[in-house]
Amino acid sequence: MKPEEFNHIIVPMRADLKRLARNMTGDDYRAEDIVQEVMLKMWSMRSSLDGYENKKALAVTILKNKVKDGWKHDKLESGTADATVERTAEDHTAENADEISLIRTIVEHLPPLQQKLFKMKEIEGYDNAEIMQITGCSAESLRQNLSRARRKIIADFAKLTKMRVKKE
Repeated sequence: MKPEEFNHIIVPMRADLKRLARNMTGDDYRAEDIVQEVMLKMWSMRSSLDGYENKKALAVTILKNKVKDGWKHDKLESGTADATVERTAEDHTAENADEISLIRTIVEHLPPLQQKLFKMKEIEGYDNAEIMQITGCSAESLRQNLSRARRKIIADFAKLTKMRVKKE
């Protein structure tokens, strides 16, 4: 990706990324620092960015990882991190992977419109205005379909995990 393309495609995401970072951290200064780190990371990846279909989703993922890293760092710095908690987290990695796979399967079985809207909102990181513009849905229709999709995912996940626990 050329610098001009980067400025045209990636830089305009900055405001949305900052808003997301501010919501996650609760601090304007920290949010700005994290967004700056995301932009630097994206800049360092610019030669391979053409291989990513949804660059905004990539930026959001990088941002979320940076925020999580910051939380871990803060815990370690404050001395509240516990080695047993870290070990427990490692023990649950396989279980988390199974749960993620199960949720993906549930999402794949949603009605097509709900599936598309849910993926755009929760996985790819689009905001409501962008989704409405792309899909032509009204605000009310978007809200209802996302709500139905979330309820269905939660209900199916609870049902399937309850069945899995009974089998064990």
